[in-house]
Parts: sequence; structure tokens; C-alpha cells
Amino acid sequence: MPRVNTSVASRSRRKKILKSAKGYWGGKSKLLRTAKDAVRKSLAYAYRDRRVKKRDFRSLWITRIGIAAKGEGTSYSQLMNALKKANIQINRKMLAEMAVYHSEGFSQLIAMVRAGSE
Repeated sequence: MPRVNTSVASRSRRKKILKSAKGYWGGKSKLLRTAKDAVRKSLAYAYRDRRVKKRDFRSLWITRIGIAAKGEGTSYSQLMNALKKANIQINRKMLAEMAVYHSEGFSQLIAMVRAGSE
């Protein structure tokens, strides 16, 4: 049986790891063992943070809505409760967009909700 030459496969594995580590600082981009650790860690962070990003944005939207609601004389929880009772289905992302970029529309929405609840 002929001898198997694995140099091509092992070189391509090393190149793949070092290519993934391109741009890392110091030995993390040059040395195989540290590059392997850095790439493994960065992939774990990327996986985790794709989920954390959703939480972070939701909390940002809630903060923005809460601040804008305070300016209109109500609280975040009262506003969300009034929207639910008025059967106005608008998500937090769009509410935050309105609060930041279209404040007059946000004020009209709050006025509409107040009129509906009274």
C-alpha cells in the first residue's frame, strides 16, 4: 500500500486558521497555536453576540420610548398598556424611531391613545 502524504491537507488547515486570524494583533495572527485559540474564541463571541445584539437593541428602544413618553407626561409602562388597550399594534422599534425622528407623530399617537382611554 502506498504511503499517504498529508502535507497538502494539513497545510490547508493551517492556512484556513491563519486566514481567519488575519488582522489580529501580534502572534495571534502569525503563530498557529495562538491563532487557533483566538479564532475559536472570536467565533464563540460572534455566536453569543448575535443573540446579545437583539437584547441590547430592545433595551435601547425601550429607553428611547421611555424618555419620549416622559416628555409627553406619561411613563413607558402606562404608554404600552394604553397602546395595548387601544388595540394599536406597533412594535418598539418603530415607536423608538417615531420618538427620535418624528416627535410630532409620536405626540399625536400619545394624544390618540389618551383620547381612546378617556
